[in-house]
Amino acid sequence: MKKIFILFIALLALFFSGCSNKKVYEPNDVKDSWDYYGNADEGIIDISSDVALLEDRKVRTKDAVIDVKVKEGYRLIGASDGWVISANFDGNMSLEYKDNQLKNKTFSLEKTIAAASVKDDMLAVLFADNEMALYSISTKSLLLKEQGNAPVVVDARIVNPYFMNDLVMFLTLDGKLVIVNSKLKKKLRSVIVSSEENFNNIIYFNVIDNKLIAATGNKILSMSQKEIRANYEIRNAIDDGKNIFITTKQGEVISLTPDLQVNAKVKFPFAHFLGIIAKDNKLYVLEKEGYLIEMSKDLSTNDVFSVDVEDGYVFTADKKFFVDDEFISVEP
Repeated sequence: MKKIFILFIALLALFFSGCSNKKVYEPNDVKDSWDYYGNADEGIIDISSDVALLEDRKVRTKDAVIDVKVKEGYRLIGASDGWVISANFDGNMSLEYKDNQLKNKTFSLEKTIAAASVKDDMLAVLFADNEMALYSISTKSLLLKEQGNAPVVVDARIVNPYFMNDLVMFLTLDGKLVIVNSKLKKKLRSVIVSSEENFNNIIYFNVIDNKLIAATGNKILSMSQKEIRANYEIRNAIDDGKNIFITTKQGEVISLTPDLQVNAKVKFPFAHFLGIIAKDNKLYVLEKEGYLIEMSKDLSTNDVFSVDVEDGYVFTADKKFFVDDEFISVEP
């Protein structure tokens, strides 16, 4: 099991080191240098799907830095419902409540944890062998266990379980969306998003316009009364509550409806995108060679600005790109 998680870390380093293509993005026109940037308080030493671990071992969320420190030897898993979740390779999990340390909990789950989320008294865990489980936080009792197919290699961007009323969505490491009823303690449905052999875990999930939207690095699914799939080699995926915006390995920025119809797309040859932010009526896309592309949401117009981008972890928040110990803000 340790070997699986060592592979996770190796793939994480590979993902953020970028590709070795000789050709790079060279814009025809650079409007100016981007003015809104600065030094962050601490550099980033690890990230998960929704939080970043800082050098002082505090936790940065999309909104702020939480005054909770992750223990040495523990990997940051996520933050949900007021809890910071971390675990070590042996399956020892720490739940730290940010507003009351007396509520802190520990679990000994005896195998490596890939993802986890909390809602009320329920802890949802996805293990590195793709097994899924629900636990009661107060009693530490096992409520449900479902075995999945163990992955060979995975993308570093692992999505934590998603709670929606009485349902728990497990975003698996083998390209499936598994829906569990938490009250009945029963699996309701398993839906295939993608069936690639490797790097097939879910890297994005949300509910938009009453549709479940899930994506791997190779395919995106929209599911309500029917299932719709589309093939894209996805680098980044976000939404603004109405539309989905993806960047691809081909240097495209694409706007999709919740039914996966293409609103618009634009291509930046050889671009290697590190992150994307939707703010007000704009999109902001960070490019590896040191460019920030400011676009209208309909993708009809764009301006390219130069920015300093160092090698390191990239964490995207609501208004800022954090790159190692610096940030690039999309607004003053």
